[in-house]
Amino acid sequence: MTDLSESSAPRTPLQLFQNWFAEARQHPEILLPDAMTLATVDHDCRPSARMVLLKSYDERGFVFYTNYNSRKARELEANPYAALVIYWSQLDYQVRVEGSVARVSNQESDVYFQTRPRESQIGALASPQSEVVTSREELETRARELDAFHGNRRIKRPEHWGGYRLQPARIEFWKGRPGRLHDRILYERQANGDWSIQRLAP
Repeated sequence: MTDLSESSAPRTPLQLFQNWFAEARQHPEILLPDAMTLATVDHDCRPSARMVLLKSYDERGFVFYTNYNSRKARELEANPYAALVIYWSQLDYQVRVEGSVARVSNQESDVYFQTRPRESQIGALASPQSEVVTSREELETRARELDAFHGNRRIKRPEHWGGYRLQPARIEFWKGRPGRLHDRILYERQANGDWSIQRLAP
């Protein structure tokens, strides 16, 4: 895509995101096209941000997974609103997403958990995410013990681990242009569920 115009943009942001994401996934120099920054705010209105992976998306929103006892999860439970930023520098594309967040269903988390590599399943069990640990050896010992305990048996998703879905209220698509006159197209969800489309100054 050489330009980004409010007149030619799809009526819904999902189609435009699908197009950009497909382009990023096909780019040979983009190793993690699904990497995105997740920003949250705690009960004192102090922000924090970290990288997570986009695991699925549809008209309902953008899904990522984590430990429900982690810092990000605690902040989301206290303030269920968040922002995502995805940036593909090789394409000069940026996507910003803002909206409310809720847990996905247990069934959805169960299905995804079983697609993870076994060592990642063990890691979800072994790591008290965001908590202080005495050493790396403590984590590795815990992982070995859990691996031995489960043997060849199927590992069940722990209750403290699962997904969140960010349902977007605003999605901004940014395309770099010469002279810093970048294209910025903002989609905002209206009360009736439709999307408005506006151009923002760079």
